Amino acid sequence: PPPPPPPPHMGGDTVVAAPEPTLEDCVAELERARLFAIMEDLVKWENSTNKAVLKRAHAEILRCCGGVLPPVHDPFSGGGSIPLEAQRLGLTAHGSDLNPVAVMIGKAMVEIPPRFRDRAPVHPNGKARQFYRNAEGLAEDVRHYGQWMRDRALARIGDLYPQVDLPREYGGGSATVIAWLWARTVPSPDPAFADVPVPLVSSFLVSAKKGREVRVEPVVDRQAKTMAYRIRRGGTTDELATARQGTSAGKRKGFRCLLSGAAIPYDHIRRVGKAGRMGQTLIAIVAEGKRGRVYVEPDEEHTRVAITGENSDLANRARKTFLSGKTPARLTGGTCHGYGLDQWGKLFTDRQLVALSTFSKLVHDARTQIEADARAAGMDDEPTPLRDGGTGARAYAEAVSVYLGFAVSRLADRSSSVCGWDSAWTKIRNTFARQAIPMAWDFAEGNAFSGSTGNWMSCVDGIWKVLNGFVVRALGSVDQHDAQSVAYPTGAVVSCDPPYYDNIGYADLSDFFLCWLRPLMKPLEPELFARLATPKADELVAAPYRHGGKQDAEDFFLEGMGRAMANIARQISGAWPVTIYYAFKQSELSRDGISSTGWATFLQAVIDAGFAVVGTWPMRTEQANRLNALGSNALANSVVLVCRKREPSAAAIGRTDFIRALQRELPPALATLHAASIAPADMPQSAIGPGIGVFSRYGKVLETDDTAMDVRSALQLINRELDSFHHDLSGEFDAETGFAMTWFEQYGNDAHNFGDADNLARARSLSMDRVVAAGIVKSAAGTVRLLKRDELADDWNPTTDAHPTVWHCCQQLIRVLETDGETAAARLLQAIGGDRALAVKDLAYELYDVCTNKRQDAAEAGAYNGLVSVWNVLMERGANLPRPGEADAERQTALNM
Repeated sequence: PPPPPPPPHMGGDTVVAAPEPTLEDCVAELERARLFAIMEDLVKWENSTNKAVLKRAHAEILRCCGGVLPPVHDPFSGGGSIPLEAQRLGLTAHGSDLNPVAVMIGKAMVEIPPRFRDRAPVHPNGKARQFYRNAEGLAEDVRHYGQWMRDRALARIGDLYPQVDLPREYGGGSATVIAWLWARTVPSPDPAFADVPVPLVSSFLVSAKKGREVRVEPVVDRQAKTMAYRIRRGGTTDELATARQGTSAGKRKGFRCLLSGAAIPYDHIRRVGKAGRMGQTLIAIVAEGKRGRVYVEPDEEHTRVAITGENSDLANRARKTFLSGKTPARLTGGTCHGYGLDQWGKLFTDRQLVALSTFSKLVHDARTQIEADARAAGMDDEPTPLRDGGTGARAYAEAVSVYLGFAVSRLADRSSSVCGWDSAWTKIRNTFARQAIPMAWDFAEGNAFSGSTGNWMSCVDGIWKVLNGFVVRALGSVDQHDAQSVAYPTGAVVSCDPPYYDNIGYADLSDFFLCWLRPLMKPLEPELFARLATPKADELVAAPYRHGGKQDAEDFFLEGMGRAMANIARQISGAWPVTIYYAFKQSELSRDGISSTGWATFLQAVIDAGFAVVGTWPMRTEQANRLNALGSNALANSVVLVCRKREPSAAAIGRTDFIRALQRELPPALATLHAASIAPADMPQSAIGPGIGVFSRYGKVLETDDTAMDVRSALQLINRELDSFHHDLSGEFDAETGFAMTWFEQYGNDAHNFGDADNLARARSLSMDRVVAAGIVKSAAGTVRLLKRDELADDWNPTTDAHPTVWHCCQQLIRVLETDGETAAARLLQAIGGDRALAVKDLAYELYDVCTNKRQDAAEAGAYNGLVSVWNVLMERGANLPRPGEADAERQTALNM
């Protein structure tokens, strides 16, 4: 059945009530529910390769398109996720991007697999199965020839990875090394120790797992001017705290000299690094034990093998062959350039360079072997290369080598000297743990031939898993082109995820991978990899360091994005909407709502291009563990803008008429979103749709001086209406809840003076005894604070409480949801019931807004957001649970039978 009509919106003295649903409304709602059910099945991970689900979706798309499927084009295709999804749904997929690394990834995702669909592998041990679907045969060959490369690499450079002798407490013998843990060193700034390299260590704690802590303990001999490192297991609280600090002097204060205690400021480190005098010292070895990780003290032989002898000559040749370019001097998120790591070759140890160059050379050897095996397996011997559409033995060998080349690229990400050691998970972090190249003072060097993180076969298997899971249902193509002038296929549907304003310069980061990919891919794609570096000047990112300042960068972004959007508008037919995914930062939600420069600039480009925004959908695209700080720049989600071409005859409208239109159209739309339990964190983005839809359907909105209103001003007016809606929607809570809301807004969860609390209570005709009895606050020693949720009674029942307040119901519901799960919370929500339950949801919205506006604890904001996010789930589960007394009656009936 259709959902109940949304609640009325109180706007001053006027009540805007939702009309009673008509028969047509009910039919439309049933159709929406049917279509949403298809999408709900599609987004489940376990349905990624479910043929029945995909066929159902494909049939629905075919029906909606009148029997002719349009092609899909993404002009900012990047890694190819949008074309890949279009292909999974049976649509011909096209993508384009300016970045050659991204283009090659796209080709590997959507262009190559369909060409070799349903083929058996060609390696001599293949064809054990009768049928191979999609890219399964291709995936099997990637894994086989990846192992082929590993065997040959081990024979060539295995002596660079010696085993380590285990201590007696681990049973003795030898074991394979997982990682060597190094610390960078600089000469001590103390004149008495100026000739001694001292370590820069962010943490000596190498395993932070509770009860299994392991730390490195430096042993300093000041007279001999030497340092050694011992492994210590466990420790007191103070010892672990000291180990966790390493040699750091504190945030932004540099380090301290282990020999003299002198400060080592960052300026000193920069000077030393730029002079080429920064070194490294081995502080621990991590090995594969029979029962988990084993931590071993440094060994002179392991140090010698890593940094001396023929190894250095091989590494220098690798630097000249692959890594002559410069690292970015400025980069959003941080760069190591200023510490002397100013060339890509300096980001790798000698041993890492030898390993990566060895695997790179073996890619070419593997290509020759694969082509010979393909011919022996009966594959067509036609000579057309992969780039020209070939499907024979040569093209197939090139295809497999593309994936092996990406395995080298993945290995490089796990094999640089800016890879840190994650003590919480006891594993190596990759270079791009975030989209930056920050300095790593202590780093982990992995073993390409181990069975743990950072090894070669794990890089190959990552690609094998992706290929093995592909559903190849249509052809695809990805080309290098800028979005401002790319030509779209006739009748194309455009769906894209454009660059986000000033967030990340992917071109700068991509050069890290281009260094390794270019020698491997240039024989296959000579035009794509003709340049020594990725194009940067034309990358649509508002980077001030590229364009001479913030304003010039903003102008560059607005003009370029405007041309890209106008190019779409010129070429599309208007039969299909354009969908644009846009990354939204949590920090952009200010007191004025979503009206930041990034948002306003981007929306202005879309509207100026001739589009009307007819809808916005918030999509949760980031993991929850990245959202642990209000105001951080972690991406909270993506907002999907649904756009259609604006009518050329669209009239102009004045500011006053625009505000009236907002007041008329926005409240019912927001009431619908509220009734659907859109999460508070997503409500501002969702409100953009109906709000900016009003703004963008007019040719212009004129200010009182007849100038055109810009998007930023429109967003501020939309946010004002949203605030008014939330304020009016909350209605009248009980007096105790009103007290708690005001106290929370002023003091949060902190304790404060009793007199202030008493005055606040009296203003609401309450006594403090009544507020305490309601289970809202704790009063002691002349102070008052709100009760924490873990202090609430766990046997509380709203049906037996003489005066259950909305505040107490809300806090109890969150407590049960977090501790006992959704079913228990659904049972409690059922018991709360009726209008009080709706008031609890309204309160959660209000308290979330308080948390974000007052910059309260992020976890507290997350609790209220989480409650609303699962509200519909709780309501549905509660409806299916037996009412109080029903379960006993059913059991008695069963016994009587």
